[in-house]
Amino acid sequence: MTTAGSSAPLWTLAAADPANLFPAREQMAFTLGFHIILVPFGVALTTLMLIAHYRGLRTGDTDALLLARRWSKVAAVLFAVGAVTGTVLSFELGILWPGLMRDYGSAFGFPFAVEGLFFFLEAIFVAIYIYGWDRMRPWAHFWSGAPVALASVGGTASVVAANAWMNQPGGITVEHGKVVAVRPAEVFFNDAFWLEFWHMFIAAYIVAGFMVAGVYAVGMLRGRRSRYHRTGFLTGFVTAAVALPVQILIGDTIARQVFQDEPAKFAAIELLPTTGDHIPETLGGVLVDGEVRYGIKAPDLASVLAGFKPSTTIKGLDAIPAAVRPKEAEANLVHWAFDIMVGTSFLLLAVALWFAWLWWRRRDTLSTSRWFLRSAAVCGVVAIVSMECGWMVTEIGRQPWIVVGHLLTRDAVATEGNLWPFFVGVLALYLAVGAAALWILVSMKRRWQRQGDGAVAVPYGPEAAHPGRRAGGLN
Repeated sequence: MTTAGSSAPLWTLAAADPANLFPAREQMAFTLGFHIILVPFGVALTTLMLIAHYRGLRTGDTDALLLARRWSKVAAVLFAVGAVTGTVLSFELGILWPGLMRDYGSAFGFPFAVEGLFFFLEAIFVAIYIYGWDRMRPWAHFWSGAPVALASVGGTASVVAANAWMNQPGGITVEHGKVVAVRPAEVFFNDAFWLEFWHMFIAAYIVAGFMVAGVYAVGMLRGRRSRYHRTGFLTGFVTAAVALPVQILIGDTIARQVFQDEPAKFAAIELLPTTGDHIPETLGGVLVDGEVRYGIKAPDLASVLAGFKPSTTIKGLDAIPAAVRPKEAEANLVHWAFDIMVGTSFLLLAVALWFAWLWWRRRDTLSTSRWFLRSAAVCGVVAIVSMECGWMVTEIGRQPWIVVGHLLTRDAVATEGNLWPFFVGVLALYLAVGAAALWILVSMKRRWQRQGDGAVAVPYGPEAAHPGRRAGGLN
């Protein structure tokens, strides 16, 4: 989830920009966009796994235990893929953005040092948890999985802290363009950290929950209506559905914070060329030669959302000095990404409300309403699109800065060598790793389908000699 630059089409690069700026930004965009898909499974799938595990131990639900066991194997595969892609991202910071590491590495690097500790802790307990299914006593095994979920949260917080610091840098003293003092706590817990962390943390549960639910929704559409599939679907979908309204509230709060602290990004979000009040909310549209075209405008709504009254003044792109003003193509990308993020979030909310209505009406209709199951099956993909668009807003909206107010992206990029071969090599590596992971997951799925979804024996060595005992009574 490491980030240093953002994607930008070739036509947005000025003639004065370094030749390596375009491949560096495109490579960072690709690798970050790939890696961020894995993050929700490290953060949230491990928690869903523990929820199912706990339910199995407390109630003797063998379906829940089987889900926990299988989810733990999926989480382990995705953790391994994330380790590879995350390592490449770490190398990219030094190779692609030497100016960032040279001038601000003493501050920017601190959250990553913390992240490294959490990564090793997570790796150790992932191995213990997977190994312990047939070897440890039940509750000791369950608690061995808790550090996995906790470490993933800490690791995510560390990387989000680094990204938030780039948006609102703090905790440093700069003299003559050089960092002469670093206050680590202020770097980590910068002004943008808490809202950005909660936004990403909850997004992880939404993405993982809907993706898990989508897998079992597809199975139910194909006629697999067992309790196993129903439990898997409900565990994921309910988690995501509960998190979604909270996420929308936090997103609204973040937008207001961006309005206060990052006027250039907010002007791009609103596609606003000139400063003014009574600003309409523009849906769609593009900015061409300083004029918004083709958009649908809701009168005064942007001003109301930003400051709770129509007279709220919003700074436009004209208020940003020309040398550091976002380009029109970048503003269009930020605006569209924001619109898609918001639109997909409310689309997911509509499906969640549909689920609540079906559940209130009669629980059995969940497995018989094929249109609902079809909608639920695609919610995971929609959630990924929403998350990716959110990161586009964060990353492209910061341009042309890599550290806002301190370092421009073009001044941080590597100026020597040809980055295109490196990009091609990384692209090949990621595609190979992704294809291998997909093949492994499909193979696991086929094997599990052959094994069936019925009740299984308690999966613990110490209790295997007592098959008559309920899992809820194990300790």
